[in-house]
Amino acid sequence: MPKYTTGEIAKLCSVTVRTVQYYDSRGILVPSELSEGGRRLYSDRDLEKMKTICFLRDLGISIDTIKELIEKESNRNVILLLLTRQEEELTSEIEERREKLKKLEDIRKELGSADDFSFNSIGGMAHAVTDRKKLRKFRTLTVLTGIPVSILQWVAIILWITKGMWWLFVIWAALAIPYAVIFSRVYYKKIAYICPECHTVFRPPFKEMFFAGHTPTTRKLTCPACGRKGYCVETPAENLTGSGEAEKR
Repeated sequence: MPKYTTGEIAKLCSVTVRTVQYYDSRGILVPSELSEGGRRLYSDRDLEKMKTICFLRDLGISIDTIKELIEKESNRNVILLLLTRQEEELTSEIEERREKLKKLEDIRKELGSADDFSFNSIGGMAHAVTDRKKLRKFRTLTVLTGIPVSILQWVAIILWITKGMWWLFVIWAALAIPYAVIFSRVYYKKIAYICPECHTVFRPPFKEMFFAGHTPTTRKLTCPACGRKGYCVETPAENLTGSGEAEKR
């Protein structure tokens, strides 16, 4: 039966000699015998055990857990449960890293298009990226809730023209008007605006916001701080708090 030295088993398992010695000191890979000169010698069984240990370590399983599995000679079900839990943890870690990678990509794009850059501006860009994600979610929800109302509107108009069913349009109006009022109020509370001139975060009077010209991400308003009238950029309303904002009522 072949015997392997510490260096040989380390080479076969693609680890360092120090790693093999460490596993010995932790009691999870004790050599089968010692030579007359005191050298550690490992058997084929030790080699297979070392490969299993390396595999579990590559999965992120701790030394203490591996030692416990070896000492208790755990059955297959225990090992399967351990591997399943480790798989769940790795999946969660992958998702977190993907989110971080996406944030890095967004910030890199911001830096690439920035005219003026300083170290402190990175934090502001990261905050702006997060703001846009929040706004996208809110706008998506807005579109989804408005689709049924729009469909009913066109059905009512078509049936009024083709079938003379005017009462369906009345039903639509009875639903659409309260929806528009409620939605506008909710939208008003969720959104604030940033003046591109003085960077003040503010919330305009409801009437001004309601009737102002707008694009999907901006609205033509008068800044209460510097008096500039023009398109201001939407931002989540929580940015009003602690930002030196101005709020008109």
